[in-house]
Amino acid sequence: MELLYDERIDGEIADVDKSGLMAAILAVAPRLTLLDREEDLRPFECDGLSAYRVLPMLVAMPTTLAEVEALMRVCYEHAVPVVTRGAGTGLSGGALPLEKGVLLVMSRFNQILSVDPDARLARVQPGVRNLAISEAAAPHGLYYAPDPSSQIACSIGGNVAENAGGVHCLKYGLTVHNVLSVEIVTIEGERMTLGGESLDTPGYDLLALFMGSEGMLGVITEVTVRLLPKPEVAKVLMACFDDVERAGKAVGDIIAAGCIPGGLEMMDNLAIRAAEDFVHAGYPVDAQAILLCELDGVESDVQADCERVRQLLETAGATQIRLARDDAERQLFWAGRKAAFPAVGRMSPDYYCIDGTIPRRELPRVLKGINDLSAQYGLRVANVFHAGDGNLHPLILFDANQPGELESTETLGGRILELCVDAGGSITGEHGVGREKLNQMCTQFAADEITLFHAVKSAFDERRLLNPGKNIPTLARCAEFGAMHVHHGELPHPELPRF
Repeated sequence: MELLYDERIDGEIADVDKSGLMAAILAVAPRLTLLDREEDLRPFECDGLSAYRVLPMLVAMPTTLAEVEALMRVCYEHAVPVVTRGAGTGLSGGALPLEKGVLLVMSRFNQILSVDPDARLARVQPGVRNLAISEAAAPHGLYYAPDPSSQIACSIGGNVAENAGGVHCLKYGLTVHNVLSVEIVTIEGERMTLGGESLDTPGYDLLALFMGSEGMLGVITEVTVRLLPKPEVAKVLMACFDDVERAGKAVGDIIAAGCIPGGLEMMDNLAIRAAEDFVHAGYPVDAQAILLCELDGVESDVQADCERVRQLLETAGATQIRLARDDAERQLFWAGRKAAFPAVGRMSPDYYCIDGTIPRRELPRVLKGINDLSAQYGLRVANVFHAGDGNLHPLILFDANQPGELESTETLGGRILELCVDAGGSITGEHGVGREKLNQMCTQFAADEITLFHAVKSAFDERRLLNPGKNIPTLARCAEFGAMHVHHGELPHPELPRF
C-alpha cells in the first residue's frame, strides 16, 4: 500500500533537540503559544483528509506578525521544517504535520482589518472564515464571491493556499480571480507583499504564482480581497434527469449556447438521496441526476435567461424542471448541495473525496468511466460536481475497518484521477495535491515540468523547509510509481533531491 504519508520525508530531516528549539523560539518570542504535550498535539494530527495522522513535534499558535517572523527565523537557523495550518478543513493532506517539524497554526489571525465599500475591497487576516467576509460586507450591499461548500468553517488563508473555488466560481472565478494582494512571511522570516490594490502591478505576477502553492512558498499573514455588488435578482432552476450521462451533456449544451450561469451544479442519485434525507431540500429522490442552475443579474435579463435555459434543458431530456418559488426555496436548493459531503458521510462509516477537473465536453464519458470503475472495485461512488467548470468531486464510500477496503479505495481514487488526465483534464480543481495526489502528479506531468516546479520552489525556499513532501513529487518517486520515462536506467536531473 502506498501511504499518503511518506516516512522517508521525516527520515531525511535531521533530529532536533526539541527543548533547545523551544528555548530558542521563546527567547525571541516569549509570549508565543507553543504546544508540545501529546494530548495538546493530538487535535492537530490531520486535516480534513483524516485517514492518515501524524503528531507534530511542536505546534506554534502566534497572535502577532512579529511572532511569525521570529518563529520562521529560528526554524530557518535550525533547519527545522514548518507546515502551516489554517482551519484544518483541507481535503488533500496539505496540512499534515511532520514528526520532526513545527506546525504553524494561523487560526488566531482572525481579524477583519478593514472593509472599503468605495474601493470594493476588504483587508483580512488569514484565519478569517470565508463566510465572515461576506457577512462583514453585507451592510454595504457587497459580498465575497468564492463560496466553497465549507465556507462556514474554512479560512481565507487556506482558500488562497489551495486556490479554492465554490458553487459560483463558474461566473465569478476562483480565489485567484478575487484576491488583490497577499502579505507573506518567507522561510527566512522576511515580509513580502505580492500584488496590490491597483489593477496592475509592475514586475512578474508573483501573486498568481503564489495562489494555490499549498504553503510551499511562504506563510500568509494578510489578504486583500475583491468585493462584488450583490446581484439584483437570483433565480435557480432544478432540472431532473433519468440518465447521468444525459445530465452531463446538458451542462455542455448550456455553456455552448453562450449562457454563463452564476452556478451550475450536478448531483447523482446517491448524492441526491443523501442530501434530501439530511436537509430535506425538496430533491426528487427517484431522479438519476439533478442540475442546479442559478441565473443572476438584473430582472429582465434573468427572466430571459431562465426561459432560454429551460428550453435547453427540455431539449437535453430533462424529465422535470422546477424554478425555485422564492429566495427561501433557492437557498434551500443550495443548502442541499452544500451539505452533500456531510450528508454522504451518514451513509457509510468512511468516504474518500476525489477532486479532479475535466473539459465539460468529456462529462458524459468520464461519468460512465467512474460508474464502470465503481462496479469493478465494488465500491459505491456518490458524484457531486461543480459541473459548469468540469470540477468533479466523486465520493467513494468504504469502511476502513474492513481489511483491504482502504487500499482498494485509494486505488480506485487514483484510477479516477488518471481518467480525468486521460480526458484532457487535471488531477485537482480546488483541493490541491498535498500528500494525496503525489503519484498522480507523475501521471500528469513530465520530468522537465516537475523539474521546473522544483526550481520555483527553490527560488522561494532553497532549503526546502516549507511544507516538505507535499505538492511536488520527486523524480525518484515518479520512477517508483512507474509513470515517468527513465532514460538508460537513470533518472533525469540528478541535481534534484531523490526523496
